[in-house]
Amino acid sequence: MSDVGAIASTDVRVILVTAPDADCASTIARTLVTERLIACANVVAGVRSIYRWEGAVQEDEEVLLVLKTTTDRCDAVASRVKALHPYDLPEVIALPVDGGSADYLAWVRTESST
Repeated sequence: MSDVGAIASTDVRVILVTAPDADCASTIARTLVTERLIACANVVAGVRSIYRWEGAVQEDEEVLLVLKTTTDRCDAVASRVKALHPYDLPEVIALPVDGGSADYLAWVRTESST
């Protein structure tokens, strides 16, 4: 891709959130897009999560949300996910985006701003 710059830190973030099912994931994603907290979300079904919870190893089918937003929206996204999510402790992990399509990154900035 000709518009992908050199590896450089950006203000765009990818936030990972797991949900118990597709309906829950879609509700969270649609709400965050509607409220302009994120530009978009990918809903990835078929995730198997293995984790320790309350002293026991658990294994569950989940759905992964891959959310795109900006650094300044991360706290608001995390707060909103916690309010919408049925889990006591939802996964909300923000990852920095190092480089990428300049046009796409600009779109994320525009669509996740108020």
